[in-house]
Amino acid sequence: MKIVITELNWPIGMDLLKEEGFEVLYDPDLWKKRGELEDALQDAAALIVRNQTSVDERLLQKGVHLKAVGRLGVGLDNIDLEAAKRADIEVITAKNANAASVAEYVMSAMFHVTRPLGAAAQDVKAGRWDRRGFTKGELYGKTLGLVGTGETGLRAAGRAKALGMKVIGYDPFVKPYDYAVMETGIEMMALDEVLQHADFVSLHVPLTPATQYLMNRDRLQQMKPASWIINSSRGGVIKEDDLFHAVENGEISGAFLDVIENEPIDPTHPLLSLENCFITPHIAGLTEEAQSRTSKMIAEEIILRLTP
Repeated sequence: MKIVITELNWPIGMDLLKEEGFEVLYDPDLWKKRGELEDALQDAAALIVRNQTSVDERLLQKGVHLKAVGRLGVGLDNIDLEAAKRADIEVITAKNANAASVAEYVMSAMFHVTRPLGAAAQDVKAGRWDRRGFTKGELYGKTLGLVGTGETGLRAAGRAKALGMKVIGYDPFVKPYDYAVMETGIEMMALDEVLQHADFVSLHVPLTPATQYLMNRDRLQQMKPASWIINSSRGGVIKEDDLFHAVENGEISGAFLDVIENEPIDPTHPLLSLENCFITPHIAGLTEEAQSRTSKMIAEEIILRLTP
């Protein structure tokens, strides 16, 4: 049986598939070549993708022998779940495999604001000794506001609490007696309250019709002028034109964006012109450890479903 992999994947998973006797077609750029991808799927038993491959109904129909689609991550906005269900194709995610890495991305972003060691070191190399200019602040005593308290949000909360931060959160699906409330010390409140009180707002929500442009001009204006927004979820959760104006006009201090609505980002995108807008190339969950776990997990799940 053939497995088609259309995007970047770590060797461990592919090695497992080959050891089980599967034929592996791996092309990390296949997602860009739609015609070749459709042809490759005609005799494939499984498809493995990341977030760039558009797994729509037409593509699924081309895979007449498809039994499973593996997602190297957790976001599913690029997969037509209803079409997969109709075709009796199981969609598998690498649930929680990269949650620790994403949580550490959030911590790195906050540390970059409070202790910019790289910038300080570069300043010294340039011949300066600006102790006052690099007298920033502490995370201790600051407030992290989580929009979404799923697995990555909870892990970010645990790390923040260990540093002495206060953690508040909004999640319409969390009830008063759920783990996020009773066991983690997150103070749950309305979204508007989170935005008004947080020094750092970190987004941990999927992209759905309900969350698209969740962070728009009105909501960004509710944030404190000294606050920062961190998005490691999906680009479409933030209305980017509104974010540009909020940062440019000093309504908030800045942003860390690991995701953009249209990736890769257009070199002329206005957000790239902002000094306090840090855009990374969708790497929050892309650590060696997380990607090895993700690759292995999806391979094992595919093997489980395709092996009699």
